[in-house]
Amino acid sequence: FKQKTAYEIMPSLVGSEMCIRDSIFCFDMGGTTAKSCLIQKGHAGVVSTFEVGRVHRFKKGSGLPIQVPVVDLMEIGAGGGSIARISKMGLLQVGPDSAGAEPGPVCYGLGGQEPTVTDADLVLGYLDANYFLGGQMKLDKDGAQRAIENKIARPLNVSLTEAAWGIHDLINETMGSAAKTHIAEKGGNPRVVTIIAYGGAGPVHAYGLAKKLGAPRILVPPVAGVGSALGFFTAPRAFDLVRSHKVSLEEADFDEVEELFQGMEREGAAVLQKAGSTEEIQYERSLDMRFIGQGFETNITVDSRNFAEFSKEEIRRMFDEVYKSLYGRTYPESEVEFVSFRVRAKLPERDFRLPKLEAKASSLKDAVKGQRLAYSPIARDFIPFTVYDRYSLFSKARFDGPAIIEERESTAIVGEDASVSMDEYGFLWISFEEA
Repeated sequence: FKQKTAYEIMPSLVGSEMCIRDSIFCFDMGGTTAKSCLIQKGHAGVVSTFEVGRVHRFKKGSGLPIQVPVVDLMEIGAGGGSIARISKMGLLQVGPDSAGAEPGPVCYGLGGQEPTVTDADLVLGYLDANYFLGGQMKLDKDGAQRAIENKIARPLNVSLTEAAWGIHDLINETMGSAAKTHIAEKGGNPRVVTIIAYGGAGPVHAYGLAKKLGAPRILVPPVAGVGSALGFFTAPRAFDLVRSHKVSLEEADFDEVEELFQGMEREGAAVLQKAGSTEEIQYERSLDMRFIGQGFETNITVDSRNFAEFSKEEIRRMFDEVYKSLYGRTYPESEVEFVSFRVRAKLPERDFRLPKLEAKASSLKDAVKGQRLAYSPIARDFIPFTVYDRYSLFSKARFDGPAIIEERESTAIVGEDASVSMDEYGFLWISFEEA
């Protein structure tokens, strides 16, 4: 896939014909939070306000708002360290508070006493106690079992397996509900998105999340545990400018608007050149528009030709198309107005190229590490999952679930109703039978 914004969630990938998708749902699950972003036709949504220093981390309005452009992320308290407990209502609750890295989950053996999502994943067989961080850290499975048994299973009068699966499934349900809302707000459809799973816990929970959303496929990139960091370092430098100029579409002077755009472009170029850039600068223009009397604006992307060349009918048609895609209908009889004009000045994108996989033996037997009993929600029992070494897989390798694909930074879980293939760049493509 290739993103064309200055704020990549994942790095651009060039050369794989499988990677062109209209709707991508980036899903990063780490130790404390799950972050996600819908990317449509190569563009990630950007908002102009960001809140920092929240007293309550996941509660809007409890922090200090600052006016900076940031990727429109959905963030919830769902990570490997999210603590499971019994609520005051006597129900299972997972998160939003986290055990963090210290003491961390009980299975870390660093003094943690509260059962977490990672503990549940270990008890369910999804993680290998002897291969965490590539074998550098041995996990305490017995400790995780005792914590879940004492703190969750007994109070709820359920079995250890039911308690562990309840923790795993509830965190997936929490993420799935938030994801559906985020996708709907952007005018997307969860049943057509490709889920990009990364972060330490992302590939572990991507299968369950995809089932909640009805998504047809999952993509797990190489070195998934550091996917966000890799995307950050490959993003080009950019500078965003905005100018307020409230005027109705009918009364707007398009020559005046063009002068406004050109002034912002000169200012953006000056900032980038002052930072030492000698590369050609590219510009992206957009409009914030709304129906007259409405309280919220809709952002409309326009090309960089002279704004005076646009007709008012063309601008209105573009507004109606975007508005309808977001809200399902528009109001042709109602007048619209401009609120502000935006320019993004950015340096050229540098396509991020991963090396192709080295030629290896084309036998899956060489990549199989063995089998491990893990919980299947379809069978509602522990069944044998084939465990694969990701580093031994090869281009065009294909196999069916149930499977567990292990690497140093993360583990991918695939149920028996899905199949896996690896492309020439080492990306895992997980597809569902019903799709």
